[in-house]
Amino acid sequence: MLQAGYLEEWRFNATLSGAPQGGVASPLLANIYLDRLDRFVEQRLIPANTRGEQRSRNSAHRHLQRRMYRLDHQGHRREARQMRFSMQQLPYGDPNDPRYRRPRYVRYADDFLLGFIGPRAEADLIKNELDRFLRETLKLELSEDKTLITHARSSAARFLGYEVIVKHNNRRLDHRGLRSLNGTIGLRVPMDVIRGKCATYMQRGKPVGKWITRNDSVFSIVAQYQSIFRGVAAYYQMADNVGWLARLKWVMETSLTKTLAAKLRIRVHQVYRRFGTTINTATGPHTRLHVVVERGEGRLPLVAHWGGISLAREKQAVLDDRPKRVWNTRTELLERFLAETCELCGSQEQIEVHHVRALKDLQREGQGPRPEWVCLMAARQRKTLVACHKCHVDIQHGRPLRHNRAEALPRV
Repeated sequence: MLQAGYLEEWRFNATLSGAPQGGVASPLLANIYLDRLDRFVEQRLIPANTRGEQRSRNSAHRHLQRRMYRLDHQGHRREARQMRFSMQQLPYGDPNDPRYRRPRYVRYADDFLLGFIGPRAEADLIKNELDRFLRETLKLELSEDKTLITHARSSAARFLGYEVIVKHNNRRLDHRGLRSLNGTIGLRVPMDVIRGKCATYMQRGKPVGKWITRNDSVFSIVAQYQSIFRGVAAYYQMADNVGWLARLKWVMETSLTKTLAAKLRIRVHQVYRRFGTTINTATGPHTRLHVVVERGEGRLPLVAHWGGISLAREKQAVLDDRPKRVWNTRTELLERFLAETCELCGSQEQIEVHHVRALKDLQREGQGPRPEWVCLMAARQRKTLVACHKCHVDIQHGRPLRHNRAEALPRV
């Protein structure tokens, strides 16, 4: 497995050393090799940097509390309430207590996060000690671009695709009237992740249909969109701001309806009229698109739907970042050929099939952009392409396609 090689830009490369990034053996090997790092942190680093049982009391907070009790005892209720509001703007414990330190450590494969309650100078010393252990004992180097010291209240640390922050809200009180949110750890969906996933389905700031999927069946298109969004929503369901994914849901739904409208040559509102339905879930009614493919007597129908995924936060969620892949049937090529439609320009004259021996043959020499037909075959992971005679000749001679695919698709 370590000598299997890897593909980069559809070009095979031999594995000379180490494990390919993203390989199935990489996390296992990282856990085996970095076990010594875990023991070093747990047995030496954490005990050496842990002090005190709890923070000492904040003297400013205690002074205002005494004044509040005195004013309340004297009958000055309004002044006491104002004093209580001022007191709630201060932390209960001393944030600069030199006798209190707490490190916390978590690792996943080769990514680790170390939280520390203490000054920046001591955090730098801990980082240097980690760097020295990795370099001298494990012969590894810390990445300077990824190994950052971040103040979790003023900015966010990135770990496994999440933003890790320290919450602060003086108005969030529990049933006892005490602040219950300050100082706790929060997880957030990074805004750049949402923008990046939305950009896949947008052009010039607006959602557009995905042209490369228009030749798939309606069932496959809906199932693929649902699978992708379900994977994103499931992975970030522990985030405090998981509701921000509603933006991605709207963009993907608009792209989906435009794709179906282009495929079926109808309007977007007709897509909702044909496939729209309302279901009742644990979080209330949801409107979604519903596609059913009958398979004959004695067999259950195939069902694909879009929507119905809750964006409510789940604290104890089990993350799964591997969405199920939607595979087409084994007779997909026959179905595409019998459709007698060019997958590049939409023409129905002189239909032929273009073949490549392997997907790695789609790699072009040089740094120029890949042709449109190469992008289509690579995106669909197919070694065949149904094309008309004119497009097929253009492909074989390396010429730009003479047909405009926009002319073959209705506007949505």
